Amino acid sequence: MKICEAMVALTFYSAIFILLCAFASASPTANETHPRLFSKIYAFGDSFTDTGNTRSVSGPTVFGHVSNSPYGSTFFHHSTNRYSDGRLVIDFIAQTLSLPFLTPYRYLKGNESFHGVNFAVAGSTAINHDFFVRNNLSLNITPQSIQTQLLWFNKFLETQGHRGAAAFDDALFWVGEIGVNDYAYNTGSPIPDDTIRKLGVASVTGVLQSLLKKGAKYMVVQGLPPSGCLPLAMSIAPVVDRDDIGCARSSNNQTYYHNLSLRASLQSLRRQFPQAVIIYADYWNAYRTVMKNPGKYGFRELFKACCGVGGPYNFNVLAVCGMSSVSSCKKPYEYINWDGVHLTEAMYKVVHDMFVEGGFTEPPFGSLFDKKRHEG
Repeated sequence: MKICEAMVALTFYSAIFILLCAFASASPTANETHPRLFSKIYAFGDSFTDTGNTRSVSGPTVFGHVSNSPYGSTFFHHSTNRYSDGRLVIDFIAQTLSLPFLTPYRYLKGNESFHGVNFAVAGSTAINHDFFVRNNLSLNITPQSIQTQLLWFNKFLETQGHRGAAAFDDALFWVGEIGVNDYAYNTGSPIPDDTIRKLGVASVTGVLQSLLKKGAKYMVVQGLPPSGCLPLAMSIAPVVDRDDIGCARSSNNQTYYHNLSLRASLQSLRRQFPQAVIIYADYWNAYRTVMKNPGKYGFRELFKACCGVGGPYNFNVLAVCGMSSVSSCKKPYEYINWDGVHLTEAMYKVVHDMFVEGGFTEPPFGSLFDKKRHEG
């Protein structure tokens, strides 16, 4: 009798165990929102997207300490040469797609490119470096532009040999924000912003066309954030140069009109390549939405840098994050800005969520997955 009771109990608990396992396997984790619809990501952009192509020795002069602590302290617990305390938007995108973090192109080893490559470089410009050299604006400027990143991508394809065509299969092309540096490098120059805007958007459009002609079918292009809200811009702009959310109006005007031009260009590309999904990620309005209601997203400090020292914005170009004399705040998750220009992991996570789930893309981000499932 006891043997029968034991067998019944064992059968009962086995059934419960099987049901629990089935339930667990059917429930997606937070990082498996869209598991493996894409097998790889190719990323382009500047320091907002760079996952390690830049080191302290090769970075922009003002921010030349990215290899030092406390960069990376929140998530990785050491510097990974990302310009933040942790993950960037592109890292959260990789996790959302159930892919590993992207390896920077300059430091590829073995089969690390299997799930994609990151070509973004801190300090990169939209306009070719030669333009800044010709106009005597090349002092301490990173020589790489988005055109350089396209050349790197082409070289990468060559190394793949017969597998080159497969590089486009199930690939998401992520073009992070790029163009803010062009305006920054042009500060004080007689060259009008309109020229920078036209040349910058034309350069980015040319790169996008090249990728689409090669076979890219799924593409996300980030607009520029409101750069006038960054401590660096705020510390330079006169106090009277402020907009409706308290940021530097002149800098925000630059990025606002740049984005209008970029969106028009993307609309033209959609007509040229109707088979592709080309998404505009609205960094401008996502950022402004957070600024207007920071408490909703967990932020308490809008303008001060978490890692820095001095002045009303905790930022000084002569004493920046990564220097031994500079420390970081204890609660970076309450800050939007990390080091005076770049954002905290917390802000990058919010921006990612607003892109993927919050409706701050055009067309909706879900159209990527809809088309992928339809073609798959």
